[in-house]
Amino acid sequence: MRIIGGQWRGRRLYAPEGMETRPTSDKVREALFNIIRNDVFDAIVFDAFAGSGALSLEALSRGAEFAVMTDASRKAASAIKRNIELCGAGEKTKLLVSEWQAAVPSLRGKRFSLVFLDPPYKLTSAYHDVVRRLLDEDMLSEDALIVMEHAKDAVLPELPEEVELFDTRKYGDTCLSLVRRRGEAE
Repeated sequence: MRIIGGQWRGRRLYAPEGMETRPTSDKVREALFNIIRNDVFDAIVFDAFAGSGALSLEALSRGAEFAVMTDASRKAASAIKRNIELCGAGEKTKLLVSEWQAAVPSLRGKRFSLVFLDPPYKLTSAYHDVVRRLLDEDMLSEDALIVMEHAKDAVLPELPEEVELFDTRKYGDTCLSLVRRRGEAE
């Protein structure tokens, strides 16, 4: 696993040991960042199930301003810390070793413009729950982009009415669903 583009292009990243974490493949990450390239520069990122931190670090490498990463797994947190150090991204990141729900109160006042949701595939309710909580806490910018990575055959829960799914891409067994806040005129 490596950084695909930007200032840290080619840096190899560590992945957590074990089967708890399912890192986004280089191929899927490259396709994703080609799709969202206009949303990355100066973005404030929230990565609720960070795993290795690869998605956030890729965004930072490509010009995102800051990234908050949460993961409850100590193994994942250890890999994320190593990857942050490897990239020299300490001043542009905040790592919270906790469930995303516990992290939200410490993030009040932040407004995220790019959100990555790649929970364990069995936690399909997380797609709705994270978005609902970020909306309720006014933590999403008006033009926020939410990237949901899930199994291609997963049935996602109904999303909050303030957001809409506008694009879905399939890559093997992985699917990327892109969601934005609905415009005021709708």
